[in-house]
Amino acid sequence: MKKRISIITVAYENYSVLEGFISCLKKQESQNFYLIIADLSENKQNINIGNLEATVLHLDNKGYAYGVNEGIKKSLSLSIDNFCIINDDVEFENNFTKQLEVAFENHKNSAFGGKIYYAKGFEFHKDKYKDSEIGEVIWYAGGEVDWKNAWTKHIGVDEVDDKEKFETTKETDFITGCLFCFNKKIFEKVGFWDEKYFLYYEDADYSERLKKANIPLFYEPKVKIWHKNAQSSGGSGSSLHQKLQKKSHLRFSLKFAPFRTKLHVLKNYFLKLK
Repeated sequence: MKKRISIITVAYENYSVLEGFISCLKKQESQNFYLIIADLSENKQNINIGNLEATVLHLDNKGYAYGVNEGIKKSLSLSIDNFCIINDDVEFENNFTKQLEVAFENHKNSAFGGKIYYAKGFEFHKDKYKDSEIGEVIWYAGGEVDWKNAWTKHIGVDEVDDKEKFETTKETDFITGCLFCFNKKIFEKVGFWDEKYFLYYEDADYSERLKKANIPLFYEPKVKIWHKNAQSSGGSGSSLHQKLQKKSHLRFSLKFAPFRTKLHVLKNYFLKLK
C-alpha cells in the first residue's frame, strides 16, 4: 500500500538524537508513513531504522534546505503527496502520525505546523518553572514576523501551556521548519526551498513565498512534538548558532523586508563584523 505521508528529516552528526526520533516513529499507532533521512553528516555512521519503511540519503553538507529538497524529490519519486518536514531532535507521543493524517485531511489547501514544546531539560529559562510544568513549556504555538527588524517570533514561547489559549486551530504568519507540513498541490505552486540559506530562516522564506501565492498557513495544536532546541548547531546561543542566524537573517531581510528595514539590518550586520 502506498504511504500517505512522507516524514522528511535532515540529520547532521548527532546520531544519538536521531536514535530517539526513530524510536518514537517505531512506536506509532499508525505506520502509514514513509521515513526519509537526508544525512548531511561529515562522518557518516550506520543508521538503524529497524522495520520502518525508509530511505537514508547519503548527501554532502550543502545545508538544511538542500536536505529538505532532496527529501521532497525522493517523496515525489515514491508518489507520496503529503510532506512532513520535521527536525530529528524532537520527540512525540504514539498518536503523532494519526494526528498528522487528520491534519492533512483538514488542510488540503494550506500548509500547517503544530504545537511545539521544549523537551524536558531543554527550556531556555530552566529555573523559571515548577517540576510539574516541565514538558509543558511552549516553544512554538504559531508565529509572527516583526517587519521593523525582519525577525520571526514564536507565539507563546517560554509560557507554560494554557489549554484554552493555545488549543485553537488558527491562521498564522510563520511556520517553523521544526515541523512544517504541506502537500504536493501546494509544492507545485511554490517549488523547492531556497538552498541559498545554509541554516535558519529557510522556513521563514518558504512561509513568505506561500503567502505570496495566496496559500494560508495554519497552527494546528493537535499535532504536538517536544523539541531539543538547536542540537544541529551546538545548542541555543552557541557561537555557531548565532553566526548562522545572522547570515540567514540578512538574506531574508534583503529578500522580503521593507526598504528601511533592509538598511537597518545591513548597517547592523556590517557593524558587528568589525
